[in-house]
Amino acid sequence: MQFVVLRDVSGLTQCVGSGLSLPLPESSAEVIGRVKAHPKAPGGYEVQVESFRVISAAVEAAPVEIPKMEWNVNPETMLDYRVVTVRGLRERAALKVQAELVAAFRDHLGTEGFTEISTPKIVSAGAEGGANLFPIDYFGHQAYLAQSPQLYKQIMVGVFERVFEVAPVYRAEEHATSRHLNEYLSLDVEMGFIEDEEDVMSLENRLLAAIMTRLRERAAAEFALLGATIPEVPAHIPRVTLLDARRLVTEKYGHAVGGKDLDPEAERLLSQHYAETEGSDFVFVTKYPRAARPFYAHPEVNGDGSLNGEVTRGFDLLFRGIEITSGGQRIHDHAMLMDSIAAYKLSPESLEGYTEVFKYGMPPHGGFAIGAERLTARLLGIANVRYARAFPRDRHRLTP
Repeated sequence: MQFVVLRDVSGLTQCVGSGLSLPLPESSAEVIGRVKAHPKAPGGYEVQVESFRVISAAVEAAPVEIPKMEWNVNPETMLDYRVVTVRGLRERAALKVQAELVAAFRDHLGTEGFTEISTPKIVSAGAEGGANLFPIDYFGHQAYLAQSPQLYKQIMVGVFERVFEVAPVYRAEEHATSRHLNEYLSLDVEMGFIEDEEDVMSLENRLLAAIMTRLRERAAAEFALLGATIPEVPAHIPRVTLLDARRLVTEKYGHAVGGKDLDPEAERLLSQHYAETEGSDFVFVTKYPRAARPFYAHPEVNGDGSLNGEVTRGFDLLFRGIEITSGGQRIHDHAMLMDSIAAYKLSPESLEGYTEVFKYGMPPHGGFAIGAERLTARLLGIANVRYARAFPRDRHRLTP
C-alpha cells in the first residue's frame, strides 16, 4: 500500500493506492478515486486511488519539507525559501486571513459611501517629512518611493468627500524589529465634512466591527488552525489622552515612559489595563502633542475657540499591545497649513503640489491608516510581522 498526501486550496487529503509511480514532493498531480470515511485520515476521509496522473513533476527535492516546517526549520530559512514555504498550511492561513481582512475593509467602506482611489507611488517629496524616504533616479531628477498616500488622499477628499486606498507604502527606516517592514500594505481612509477626530474614530470603530464579523464568517478555519481568537469590538472603543495614558502606565505599573509618544512597553501595559478593566482589546490614545505628529495634523481647539499650538487632534489605536493605526483630523485652512509647514521647517516649494488645493476651499476632514500585516500578525498571534506578508521586505531582505 502507498499513502500519498495531497494539498490543495481546501486543505489536505490522504490518498491510498498501490503500484503508483510517485514523483518528488510538491509535484502537481490529478487523482481520481473513491472517497471513504476514515477516522485517522486528515479531515476524517481518505481517497482510494483509481487513477493517478502527474501533471507537472518537481525536478528536484524542495529545500524545505513543508509538513515538517513548524518544528524543525530555522525562521530565517523559512524566509530564504519563501517561494516554497509559503505553501504551508499555516503560512497560507495568515495570508488568507489578510485577504479577507482587506476585502472586508473595501466592502464596509463602500457601504458608507467611500470611493476607492489610486495614488502615485513615485513622488517628488515625502508626505510626512523626515529622512525615511527611498530615493530613486527619475530620468535624472531626484524622486522617492511614497511613504504614504496622505497628501493625495486629502486632495481627493475635495473630489469624492470620502476616499480610501489599498496599496503598498515604503519606509526607509533601519529597524530590525518584529513589528516593522520597509514595504507594507497600507489601508488608508480619508473623509470630509467632519466635526472633529471623534467622527474618524467612530468610523474606524464600525469598520473594525465589520472586519471581525467577516473574519468569523469567512476565516474561522484559519483562526482555528493557528489557535487564534477573533476579538470582540466594543460598541465604543475606550479613549484615553496621551498625557493620561503616560500617567496611568507610570502610576499603575511603575514604567517611566520616555520620549514624546508611548514606547512599546507602555503600549503593552496600557492595552493590558484596558483588557483587564474594560474587557477591550482596543484602545484609542488621543490628543497627541504637535512634536509627535506630522505638519498636517490639526491643532486642538480650546473651549474659547482659540487654537492650542501644543496639542493636536491626532490619535493612535492600540490593539493587543501594539499600535495598528495612526490618524486624526487634518488642517484644511490654507493659512494655518502654511504656518505649520514653516513651523516644521519644511520647504513650501517642495509641497506646493499638495498645498495648492487648499487655496480653493477644502472641508474639515480627517482619516487614518492601518498596516495590514501588523493587524494580521496581531490577530493571529504571529510574533514577527514578516510572516504576515508573502514576500517581506526589511532592511536585510530583497529576495525572493
